[in-house]
Amino acid sequence: MKPESVSLHPLGTAAAPEPELLCIFGTGDLGRSLGLRLLQSGYRVVYGSRRPHSCGPLPQGAQVMSHAAAARSASLIFICVHREHYDFLETMAPHLEGKVLVDLSNNLKKDMYPEANAAYLQRLVPGAAVVKGLNTLSAWALQNGLLAGKQVYLCGNSAGAKQAVAEMATKLGLTVLDRGSLSAARELEDFPLQLFQEWRLPLRVAIGITAFFFFYLLIRDVIYAYVEQGKDISFRIMVSLANKVFPIVSLIMLSLCYLPGVIAAFLQLYRGTKYRRFPDWLDRWMLCRKQMGLVALGFAFLHAIYTFIIPIRYSVRHKLISLMKDNKTTPFYFDNTEAWATDSFYVLGILGFFFYVLLGLTSLPSVGGSLSWREFSFIQSKLGHLTLSICTAHGYIYGWNKFLKPSTYKWYTPPAFMLCLIVPSVVLVLKALLLLPCVDRTLTRIRQGWERTHPREEMGESKVTNL
Repeated sequence: MKPESVSLHPLGTAAAPEPELLCIFGTGDLGRSLGLRLLQSGYRVVYGSRRPHSCGPLPQGAQVMSHAAAARSASLIFICVHREHYDFLETMAPHLEGKVLVDLSNNLKKDMYPEANAAYLQRLVPGAAVVKGLNTLSAWALQNGLLAGKQVYLCGNSAGAKQAVAEMATKLGLTVLDRGSLSAARELEDFPLQLFQEWRLPLRVAIGITAFFFFYLLIRDVIYAYVEQGKDISFRIMVSLANKVFPIVSLIMLSLCYLPGVIAAFLQLYRGTKYRRFPDWLDRWMLCRKQMGLVALGFAFLHAIYTFIIPIRYSVRHKLISLMKDNKTTPFYFDNTEAWATDSFYVLGILGFFFYVLLGLTSLPSVGGSLSWREFSFIQSKLGHLTLSICTAHGYIYGWNKFLKPSTYKWYTPPAFMLCLIVPSVVLVLKALLLLPCVDRTLTRIRQGWERTHPREEMGESKVTNL
């Protein structure tokens, strides 16, 4: 038998297709950063400038020429100039006929102009297909490559133009969401003007919890001492009272990061499927867990700093000096149990804070991006629950035998540390129930059933069952 003949060619002899050429109008920070990212993604880039020979440094490998020449050479053009400089585009309308114009402009405030920038651009160049998009990307993010998985929005009247821009954005590592026609351009232009949009709910919750426990402790500690004992200890408000509020808020906020995942798992068990969407309130809660965790970490940092300054406070130094003057420094009975409790309390606090910081670091895009999905899931889920367990144990040891003392319940109210342990304890108990073999098998069957019917499920949706 004759072996089949195979035609072999040396590597590199076949002509590789020439990379697509993209045009950028504007040589400012955004234009240069976008050009750099496009070049790194395999595109060729040409800049259109009013002064091609004196436009400043540009990314290596990019060309620069006049606006008209650059427009003729590419079919997709990025408009990286401010709206007030759009007038020159009207004179270039013949050169932009049939081109795709991507408007990246933003305004300094809402309702700055009677119509959206993209709609104004379409009116200036009616023969072009204008697409509004990528305006939520900053020059800093483009320069540092922090684009993987980042969501961007597009809108436009031409489906073909949006498809071309979406393919380019996907090649940059972005996730594209189509918002419809160009009438949605004003909404897209308002996105960058939103102040801490994803942080509003976590901050409101944190402020509410802080205010509640601050006034609760103010009544139990300061006002109670003044009314019942005639003591003025209002000086404790600045440090002692605050240092009680910070760890309480931190622990509750950390618990609220993991509570929605537990609720979602029980909801899936009740429904017998993970195909149905979660309620809007639960979906919104789950989307802001990262922000809740970072707020919790901030309060943990405040607790650590406040704890360090306790020995240098005037009231503490005054108490020590008074004891020495009254000759009350004689040795007292050594309680081995109390020593174990104190050391355990400090060790759990140190370990809890360490894991807290570790969780916060992996939330950073530069760190989390270097981890695989399994590694990231392990740290944020398994290590996160371990952190919650350690911090909860830290709180229980702080209470120790205070739970049984009648003097702890001032004006028949429970101490604040007892109230703050309710939410984390509930989360840990519910999580323990989910780890029972029968429940775990049920969740596994639900997950496998979903994967059979949705083999190409997006990673973002699959995170729910890993919590």
